[in-house]
Amino acid sequence: MKKKVTPYKDSELQKKQQVEQMFDNISENYDGLNRVISLGTDQSWRRKVIQLVQDTKPKHILDVATGTGDLAIAMVNDEVDQIIGLDISKGMLSVGEKKIAKKNLSDKIEMVQADSENMPYQDNSFDAITVAFGVRNFENLEKGLTEIRRVLKPNGIFVVLETSVPTKFPFKQGYKFYSNFILPTIGKLFSKDKDAYSYLSESAQEFPYGEEFRKILNKAGFLNAQFYPQTFGVATIYVATK
Repeated sequence: MKKKVTPYKDSELQKKQQVEQMFDNISENYDGLNRVISLGTDQSWRRKVIQLVQDTKPKHILDVATGTGDLAIAMVNDEVDQIIGLDISKGMLSVGEKKIAKKNLSDKIEMVQADSENMPYQDNSFDAITVAFGVRNFENLEKGLTEIRRVLKPNGIFVVLETSVPTKFPFKQGYKFYSNFILPTIGKLFSKDKDAYSYLSESAQEFPYGEEFRKILNKAGFLNAQFYPQTFGVATIYVATK
């Protein structure tokens, strides 16, 4: 069993509350910093997620842990009736709402502050559900996945994009050096929250990935779970149905 990673080691708050506090703290510079840290590769990963979702022609989409809404915004097309971007952090949602308003997409995207482990939606509400770099922040992973499955329609698609750890030389060694030293240093230089990017790095390394996460999806009741490593294994896309 992997250890539980929280943003603030000396905090008595639950992980869920710590994650909310952390993302509120870094919300203003999160987008720009993300581009720098991922060297822009997160954009190509997201495009693959969007294609997987669009191929199923969904009308109602839920983007869990939406953050500032990048993925929700990118999934808008003429065939989609509504996208809900759900997140626990009001700070991140506020940044997202400004971006959505600027792009005149407020009629298509609704940003909602809610807990992904206890969502305010009825069973079988969404044709597609996405989570990009969010499942590792769930306090109770299995509870969060079970809740996602509950609100997904039968035959609906669930797509997860999450960090993973390369297993092959030299990418494994390079990733460890980058994650342990460079990423936290960049975060400390550009973010007022010195613990946030250390947490994001540590949680990425501790999170179950590949076959291990596929088994967790199966245990949560999802069907046809598959996974596709990206960019030498530094991220993985998971696809499953209900």
